Order: sequence, then structure tokens, then C-alpha cells
Amino acid sequence: MFKKKKQTYLPMRGLLGNAEDYHVYHMKPVDYLAGFGIGFAGAFIVIYVFFRVLLFSAMIGVISGTIAIGYYQQYRLNKRKQVLLMEFRDLLESLTTSYSSGRNTMDAFAESYQDLLDLHGEHSDIVKEARIILGGIANNFVIEDLLNDFAVRSDLEDVSSFAAIFESCNRQGGNIKQVVWDARKIINDKIEIEMEIKTMLTEKENELNVMMVMPLVIMIALNGLGSMTAVSNTFVNIVVKLIALGVFAIAYIIGRKIVKIKM
Repeated sequence: MFKKKKQTYLPMRGLLGNAEDYHVYHMKPVDYLAGFGIGFAGAFIVIYVFFRVLLFSAMIGVISGTIAIGYYQQYRLNKRKQVLLMEFRDLLESLTTSYSSGRNTMDAFAESYQDLLDLHGEHSDIVKEARIILGGIANNFVIEDLLNDFAVRSDLEDVSSFAAIFESCNRQGGNIKQVVWDARKIINDKIEIEMEIKTMLTEKENELNVMMVMPLVIMIALNGLGSMTAVSNTFVNIVVKLIALGVFAIAYIIGRKIVKIKM
């Protein structure tokens, strides 16, 4: 039996071939350095405080830094999608104003593009998407197809829902102004609820971070007091330290899962 070759993911480029795929995040050199640096520094400090062996600490730091790059890439991807959702809310806000002024769909998006350009700048993702939509309309693409394409690439449930409702409403002659207003309100309510939950969990998250730092504080304090029993690298001490680090690592992972809020 031959193993199936792992397929390489091909990013979607959109109907016009110049769009972004928000399922993936393309790392820049500075991102690699940041991810590696965070992972290396964290592991190096912890291992050195516990074992006081410079070479061993550096080796573990390199391994941790290499692994951390993948987690940092996922962090940057999630952060980008969160920002995109906030920017999409601003797009709906501007569209609502334009439709209320009696603009048609083409003029509403054109006016919203100018608002977003002033608000977020030329290099923001939502401005690029608005530009793609306007370019698609100018090249005789259907607005519904352009929005659906954006929804698929965005990997955001709210964008997908809006695109589906907009398509149904536009083709059946519904009240697009009301659809846009309702979508904006739902996203606003969702973001506000999430922020309230995050505020309530901030105290617990801070407690978790303090608990994770306490082992380092204790080891540093013991070393400062001249207690060599805890910092010496006898066989028993090494085993105990490894078990303790493993327990705290598992506790931290579980704690982060508890306080993590999914968009």
C-alpha cells in the first residue's frame, strides 16, 4: 500500500485573481523572528531558572522557538480575521448610511469605499476587498458572486451569512437597506457581548498568568536564599523538576482553553 501524498493547499485568489485568502497567513521575516524570539526567550528563561545549565537552556530554547513559529502564525491569522470582522462592520455601517440616502448598490459601495479609505487606510484588508468588489462590478461581475467569493475567502461566518442573505434579497427584490442594517446590528451585538465576556474573564486570565510565574519566583527566591537543595541537578531533583514543569504546562494549556473566546 502506498501512502497518499499530502496535498498542498492552494490559496484562493478570488474571481479577479488578485484577492487574499484569509484561511492562511503568509509569514514575513519579522514574523518568523518574533515567533521564534518569543518561544526561545520563554523556554530559555524557564529552563535556566530551573536547571542553571546554559547550553541545555539554549537547546530547549531553540526547539521551543522553532515550534512557537507555527503557533505565532496561527495567532497572526486569528488576529487578522478579528480585525477584518471589525472592518467589515464599518463597511456595513457605511452601506447603511448610503442606502438610507437613496444610493443604488454600485454607488453605495463606491461611497463606502471612500469612507473606508479615510477610516482604515489604503493597505487595510477591507479597503482592498471593497476595491475588488468595485473592480468586479466594473468588469460586469455580479455583485452577489463577488460577495460570495469574499465570504468564502474570509472564513468568517458573519460575512457568509450576509452574502447569502444579500444574494437572496437582491434577486427577489427585498429591502437591501434593512438587510444591511440587520447584519450590522447583529455583528455589533456579537462584538459587544464578546467584549463583556472578555472583561469578566480578564481577572481569571491574570490569575492564571500569575500562577504560571510563581514557580519561577519560588526557584529564584530559593537560589537567592542560598538553598542549593532545590537548584542542584541531582537525579531525583531533575525528575521532580521535569514532572513539575509538565504539570504546570498542562495546567496552563487547560487554563488557556477555558478563558479562550472564539469569535
